[in-house]
Amino acid sequence: MPSRRDFIKTSGLAAAGLAISGNALATGLRDNTLEHLTSQSQFSASSNFVSKRPPLSERKFTSEAVEAKIAQIKKDISDEELAWMFENCFPNTLDTTVTFKYSHGKPDTFVITGDINAMWLRDSTAQVFPYLPLTKEDEKLKELIAGVINRQTKCILIDPYANAFNDGPGHSEWMSDLTDMKPELHERKWEIDSLCYPIRLSYNYWKTTRDESVFSDEWYNAMKLVLITFKEQQRKDGNQKSPYKFQRVTGWQSDTVAGGGYGNPIVPVGLIVSIFRPSDDATIFSFLIPSNYFAVISLRQLSDILMNVKHDKTFADECNALADEVEKALNKFAKSEHLDFGTMIPYEVDGYGNKHFMDDANIPSLLSLPYLDAIEIENPLYKNTRKFLLSQSNPYFFKGSAGEGIGGPHAGVNQIWHLSIIMQALTSDDKNEIKKCLHTIKNTHANTGFMHESFNKDNPEKFSRSWFAWANTLFGELIIKIHQNHPELLKS
Repeated sequence: MPSRRDFIKTSGLAAAGLAISGNALATGLRDNTLEHLTSQSQFSASSNFVSKRPPLSERKFTSEAVEAKIAQIKKDISDEELAWMFENCFPNTLDTTVTFKYSHGKPDTFVITGDINAMWLRDSTAQVFPYLPLTKEDEKLKELIAGVINRQTKCILIDPYANAFNDGPGHSEWMSDLTDMKPELHERKWEIDSLCYPIRLSYNYWKTTRDESVFSDEWYNAMKLVLITFKEQQRKDGNQKSPYKFQRVTGWQSDTVAGGGYGNPIVPVGLIVSIFRPSDDATIFSFLIPSNYFAVISLRQLSDILMNVKHDKTFADECNALADEVEKALNKFAKSEHLDFGTMIPYEVDGYGNKHFMDDANIPSLLSLPYLDAIEIENPLYKNTRKFLLSQSNPYFFKGSAGEGIGGPHAGVNQIWHLSIIMQALTSDDKNEIKKCLHTIKNTHANTGFMHESFNKDNPEKFSRSWFAWANTLFGELIIKIHQNHPELLKS
């Protein structure tokens, strides 16, 4: 089916989640320090689990702080296989997907997803986000993430409606799409979260490092485009058409858009239209609820930066006003009665009263809302929704002999996504639930040592995407969180 997987470049190295680079970027580490850290992580005690990382000379970027964190946590994991998986996965983004340079005197980082040679605004944020706490100990890592923000700024200025970008003008298999394609674009699917994720990265980078250098005039202009785009996609003029439309000649229904490329009709109620989901599948009802929740918290974070860094109260107030409007609409339209679960949050609505009860593994999802700081874990509405999400009343929750979890239309029925199992654990305070998720993850990597996009509920050997850096790094983030909050789970 037409999907991200159409672009997978097959090779033995890709299958192992590795990318070869002849000009790997060192970070000024002392050779003996790095060799010590590497030798510690290269082999486990019994040598049954050999590191699947690229050789040191072939890694795209190396961080002393990341290497130290791997060594620190690995020694506290009693399960040898789980420790090996953490060692492979946590540095995978740095090892294999980043290209760092200076452009016009500023850090500039292009981040591919793994097996697709393009940069998604969503994935690039999620891939480097777990490294943020370590920037306090590693100046070069800090510069690398600043470079991601700077590159995302450039991308938004090229086209705020695009989801994925080439490294400069280039070729894309999707240049024939019926939309306003440009040479710099890999794909032009409008997804609200594509503009939320760069704000999430900017905000948390600033809060972690207190570095304001990324908030340039270009960044400011990009954020102006974010606000304009969000408002355009409220479609408050009552016209079902908008400045954005998309169609693709394809036999795969979710890869093109109904309504002549504008989506199915909506009532302008204050919510923001998202023509595509974070899975890059088309929405059915265009008000995608998890993404609207994400927009609210993102607009408030943007307002905080504008007030305290840019000192622009007018722009900050505009962001807060839009956040208030979307939140008010969510309170009215994002609460629906399910036949079996009562009041819960639907996945999509249209303002006419129609709603779609489901969840998708890709983030933002309903399951992930607490992870994105969009809702409290203990919120009764979320807790009740979660019961539905993790039940077989959710049409994309699958349960089989290999495990159980949420998938989505993108990979098809009976395919569980590692992202959803990791997210289930990240949004749980129940140690038994977290332990169960770890057990499933450990039993479904198909002896590769890496996370995948999806695996068959009855046979983990049937998986999609052997090199999916977002899932790898997120798994590393989960292990670090467990190490902080429930270290006993790693020792049992």
